[in-house]
Amino acid sequence: MRSTTPTTRRARRVLALTAAAAATCVTAAGCTVANSGHGGYDPNTLRIVLQQEPPTLEPCESSLTSTGVVVRSNISEPLIERDPGTGDLEPLLATGWRQDSPNVWSFDIRSGVTFSDGAPFTATDAAFSIDRAVNSDLQCNVDGYVFGDDKLVLDTPSDTKLTVTTETPDPILPLRLSFVEIVPRTTSMTEKVREPIGTGPYVIGNWDYGQKLVLERNETYWAEKPSFARAEYQWRSEGSVRAAMITGDETDIATGLGLEDGAGDLGVEFPNNETTALRITCTDAPLNDIRVRQAINYTVNRSGIVKALFRDMGEPAAQLIPDGVVGHNGELAAWPHDPDKAKQLVDEARADGVPVDRQIRLIGRTAQFPKVVESVEVIQSELADVGLNAKIEMMDTAGQLQFQLRPFPENAGPFVALIMHGNQAGDAAFSVDQYMRTDGAQNGCGTPEFDKKIDAAGQLTGQQRQDAYAELFAEEPDEVAQFAYIAHMTGILGKSPRVDYTPNSATGDEMRLAEMTPARDGATDRTDAQ
Repeated sequence: MRSTTPTTRRARRVLALTAAAAATCVTAAGCTVANSGHGGYDPNTLRIVLQQEPPTLEPCESSLTSTGVVVRSNISEPLIERDPGTGDLEPLLATGWRQDSPNVWSFDIRSGVTFSDGAPFTATDAAFSIDRAVNSDLQCNVDGYVFGDDKLVLDTPSDTKLTVTTETPDPILPLRLSFVEIVPRTTSMTEKVREPIGTGPYVIGNWDYGQKLVLERNETYWAEKPSFARAEYQWRSEGSVRAAMITGDETDIATGLGLEDGAGDLGVEFPNNETTALRITCTDAPLNDIRVRQAINYTVNRSGIVKALFRDMGEPAAQLIPDGVVGHNGELAAWPHDPDKAKQLVDEARADGVPVDRQIRLIGRTAQFPKVVESVEVIQSELADVGLNAKIEMMDTAGQLQFQLRPFPENAGPFVALIMHGNQAGDAAFSVDQYMRTDGAQNGCGTPEFDKKIDAAGQLTGQQRQDAYAELFAEEPDEVAQFAYIAHMTGILGKSPRVDYTPNSATGDEMRLAEMTPARDGATDRTDAQ
């Protein structure tokens, strides 16, 4: 059972906030600095520029990067948080938990918490939120990403007690529940909400669609108040534009930068836990032939893409998860770049009547990562060199999600989707269940036999769990060949000198505003530079 004692991370946050408060300048003491184009900025406002506008702020969609980076632990909160540095689970809206039997877990619900609309938070809200995200027909992304098709039985013996019963033993249920954001029991069970109510340190102040999103500090927040009174999000698809906003003091945080974008010393490198890959949907010819799928693997020049386009910001990938995630197989080598072998496989398939000349849709997402367009163009050219006919289709987030999440559009034809997957949970189950099970939310190919191996691995713990998932990553390229992995990525975050914040492996998906504090030294330096 976990202790109800406040966590060390939150204790560190208290110290950081205390120090920040002591360091914050007052009124006309010289803290305000010039903001190019605006003549100054409000020191109480944290300015952030993203690659794209969130398609929604629906909490049950917070596993989507573009939604979660704003929602998670800012507007809404889960019962349990995972420390991205240590992997430890820490109490949040639940103060403790225990496994009563193989299929039953109990959670102690924190008392004295209110939602931002003033309604009290109880175990009933927790049960409702889990039921809504997992058991409903809303088709929440968190359901497919975290839970699959398993249903949960929920009971609330009191306002501070919640029990969750699973269909089969689930040794990592608390980790799964860390992905469920809590909403009031009055939230719609039949429709997704665009602007939610939560228990988090911020509330939605104003969303000027297509322009900017403003979050205001939740003055009734149950824990430590965040340093900044508000956060203002904007979005620009071009990395160079986002970098220019950092260097021109038009923003404080800029996400998704590349080395070539020009942030200079204001660009902070961090391991963002993301893996880029081609996910091959094998329901239509020619992609329903495993030789063609393996040919795509031989075609992709991972090392060349990482070196020339990513400028060594990453490393060629041999599997869907990076080192540090349970199930990572350190013995796997990246698939070799062998165009001759790829052409041989395509020719063999053609000789057997496979329509290898049929056009394949190569689907990417605008601003998904630096140099994404150039990466797709290189891949298209390489496919053409071995006799495959690929047509590039770049889409915005909403459009690309139709081809990333099942059910895929009817009559979509053969298509390959460029994905970027981050396993922030630290366990391979969260990658394998959604991408490799035949009924997974983002699966494009699979077999019943491979599903059985996945199910067996999910029941294990400790070293047996590690070994079983590592074996799955070794076997999948020969048995299914759904992926052409490209790279484990390294991220760059643009950060103003006036903000103290250390990005971590979760920053790309979950950027906690309460961990950002004013930096007096940075503000002084910027003032002197004007």
